[in-house]
Amino acid sequence: MIEKIKVLLQEVEHLKADNAEELEALRIRYLSKKGEINALMNDFRNVAADRKREVGKYLNDLKEAAQQKINQLKEQFEQATERSDGYDMTRTAYPVSLGTRHPLSIVRKEICDIFARLGFNIAEGPEVEDDWHVFSSLNFAEDHPARDMQDTFFIGHAPDVLLRTHTSSVQTRVMEKTQPPVRIICPGRVYRNEAISARAHCFFHQIEGLYVDRDVSFADLKQVLLFFAKEMFGTDTQIRLRPSYFPFTEPSAEMDITCHICGGHGCNICKHTGWVEILGCGMVDPNVLDLCGIDSRTYSGYALGMGIERITMLKYRINDIRLFFENDLRFLRQFEAAH
Repeated sequence: MIEKIKVLLQEVEHLKADNAEELEALRIRYLSKKGEINALMNDFRNVAADRKREVGKYLNDLKEAAQQKINQLKEQFEQATERSDGYDMTRTAYPVSLGTRHPLSIVRKEICDIFARLGFNIAEGPEVEDDWHVFSSLNFAEDHPARDMQDTFFIGHAPDVLLRTHTSSVQTRVMEKTQPPVRIICPGRVYRNEAISARAHCFFHQIEGLYVDRDVSFADLKQVLLFFAKEMFGTDTQIRLRPSYFPFTEPSAEMDITCHICGGHGCNICKHTGWVEILGCGMVDPNVLDLCGIDSRTYSGYALGMGIERITMLKYRINDIRLFFENDLRFLRQFEAAH
């Protein structure tokens, strides 16, 4: 046993550890209850009586040497940590580059700020929705194409549960719980079963607006749209409204703005018409108000909705919607100076 103790003494004298984890492993190996020194202590009872004094001295020397070596290495690590002044020496070299806001986040905030100045509040809702809030409460017919699986992502085990196709579902949720006046904008991500291309994606972001109160007119809607267009694209921007159809508004319209790239003179962006479509709008259909528990004989309202990607592409002259979702730093770093 004495020879084995001498071998362990030599090992202990040359112990080294590069980090705290290695030091702890050494402590466990030599000093724990299941360690080598404790195993020798358990075997000590088998030593002959006339040799117990000599062997016991060697065992005590080994244990003290191991404890001192472990403490010495521990002190070295603690001193090294104090000298580092709190800096993590394993971090990458400074300076650490800072990220920037995503272009969609920049434009979303700008849109929200514009409508906030008009008294609109932000409302949000779930992305996984039910048929009632996405379609039925918004006056969609049972055979409307939007209810087809070719256009909408339905949850397989629950046919009435789907990924929302627009943030109008947030409007109906608010109207169900709040009596007029209601003045909200609803930003969020939406999903549609579309082929991915430079102009379309299976998910994108919308901001929809809703105002319901007494005596709300189409003239109110037009003035809000004109204010938004001038604030977003410049004071020289003009708008035009073209008749359209949406199940949840009547009358309905598409809104165009003068192309800010060519100034309305015609280019490839506006297809040489001088106008670019940016959103849909209209007066809230009385059926929608009644379905949401609001008396359509007393109240009226308008609604509008736009794609944040579309506004961002126009504002920064981006020609491929896929760039927003690829996380290419070469693209994202172009917006470091954006405010």
